[in-house]
Amino acid sequence: MAMEVTGFMNRSNYIGRLAPSPTGAQHVGNARTFLVAWLHARSRGGTLLLRVEDLDTPRTKEWAGDQAIEDLEWLGLDWDEVADLQSLRESRYCEILGELKSQEVVYPCSCTRSEVEASSSAPHESQLDGAVYAGTCASRSASDAVDLDARGVRYAWRFRIPESTPAWSDELHGQQWLDARKLLGDFVVARSYGPTAYQLAVVADDHDQSITHVVRGDDLIYSTYRQHAIYQALGWPSPRMLHVPLVIGPDGKRLAKRHGDSRLSLMREKGHGPESLLGELAHSLGLLKSIRPVTAEELLSIVGSRDDWLRTIPRVPWVYNPQ
Repeated sequence: MAMEVTGFMNRSNYIGRLAPSPTGAQHVGNARTFLVAWLHARSRGGTLLLRVEDLDTPRTKEWAGDQAIEDLEWLGLDWDEVADLQSLRESRYCEILGELKSQEVVYPCSCTRSEVEASSSAPHESQLDGAVYAGTCASRSASDAVDLDARGVRYAWRFRIPESTPAWSDELHGQQWLDARKLLGDFVVARSYGPTAYQLAVVADDHDQSITHVVRGDDLIYSTYRQHAIYQALGWPSPRMLHVPLVIGPDGKRLAKRHGDSRLSLMREKGHGPESLLGELAHSLGLLKSIRPVTAEELLSIVGSRDDWLRTIPRVPWVYNPQ
């Protein structure tokens, strides 16, 4: 995927990002979150960065990054700058991992996924955001990786969740707090094999690119606790967060192929304009009283005249039924 990386310009006090992941086709749920992110930035006169997050190498599709860009352009959502692909930033991630090692806030964990699930310290809570790591390898120090390397043992670097979890405020959902040590547990930030994990990469990217506001789906709300812990360890300020409720199918489950085809690329291939979809999305966000065709620029003019437009967004998932 070829993208022209622009030099960072003189920016506003608001710096947001559109960050599609090229693991497959973008769908209606992605479009809804991108629309909120775009409106949130543009209504405040902010700078928007395009960052294709291609770090998930096993699932990354070569065609998906370019297609995501075409989808955003079709929707009428623009950006001011283009960032490097994550796959080009591994040396930077390794540098930051080295700092975390020196602080002994990460340790090498040789447990397999099945072992983690079997020994979960809170199996009754495992549906919160995956199995809670039981701390089997938590007594190790960063230097123990030398022995593991010598023996050819594969391992992951786990971040030690601190004893206390600071509360934080979501721009849509308000004050947030949970006992992250108990309910989420130590988490993977890198591996001795393969690419750096999402939690570390996204913190490094948002810090280095001076991101001040993050708008994303609320399936990542628990990741905020993990990322705040990394920010705190590195002495970096955290961006403000806004988590948009997901789009689900009529059966109440996350939108998927079984619900029908909701790919944006298919809509484009059929010759549909974006106005009808944007009208549906705007109505679902409480920006339109009834569904009607509308452009992104028209929505921006609506939002621009209302300081409280975020209050219209329902705090529950939106049910979408692909036709």
